[in-house]
Amino acid sequence: MTEPDPSHPDQEIERQVAARTAELTDMLAWLADGWDQERRQLARQLHDSLGSSMTALTMHLALLTQNLPADGKARERAAQMKTLLAGIIETNRKMQLELWNDKLEFLGLRAALAELVPAFGAERGIQARASLPEDDGAWSREHGVLLLRCAEEGLRNAAAHARATRVDVILDDDGEMAMLTVRDDGVGPCDDALARAPAGCRGLRLLRERARHLGGNLTLGRSETGGAILQMTLPLQMVA
Repeated sequence: MTEPDPSHPDQEIERQVAARTAELTDMLAWLADGWDQERRQLARQLHDSLGSSMTALTMHLALLTQNLPADGKARERAAQMKTLLAGIIETNRKMQLELWNDKLEFLGLRAALAELVPAFGAERGIQARASLPEDDGAWSREHGVLLLRCAEEGLRNAAAHARATRVDVILDDDGEMAMLTVRDDGVGPCDDALARAPAGCRGLRLLRERARHLGGNLTLGRSETGGAILQMTLPLQMVA
């Protein structure tokens, strides 16, 4: 390969741009990984501290309720407190899941997607289906996190921007590449959405840079029916 001639201005500019782009890609990947670690730690703290405290309060309330008169305002108030605590526990559970999906860490990407996709569809009132391999592939934890983030971003965009009524999440592994596809029946992406990056596409651009850092790629295009196809590919040969 011919080295660029420093005396040639165009070659030197191209070299500097390429070096700067690679540096920024590495920096974005490092920042995103640190962000993921912070989210994981916060989710753990919510589970270990707030979650256990709320469960203990529920048990104490149940014991107190047993000693209250069958009729009266005290038992009615206890029932209201029980309902309130149950709501707080459920909110805490949802916050933990949004911050970090423990199934990814303990059961793998396949289990995390199998839970995420139908739950998202039920919550948003859209038809959401996951097509998954029988077993998890040979991807690293970093690859699994990134593929899951791609699925989450694709689902959010399908519901928030595409106004889709149906979305499919497909995970493939051919032994050399891992490919995650999110396909919806919505209005489709704007032209060159990743490059122009309107407010709703910045998360996708960050995902693209993280994919590039791992030697992969992220694309966003239109399907034959007009909806969006978000696709991330990552090379498995880079998995240590």
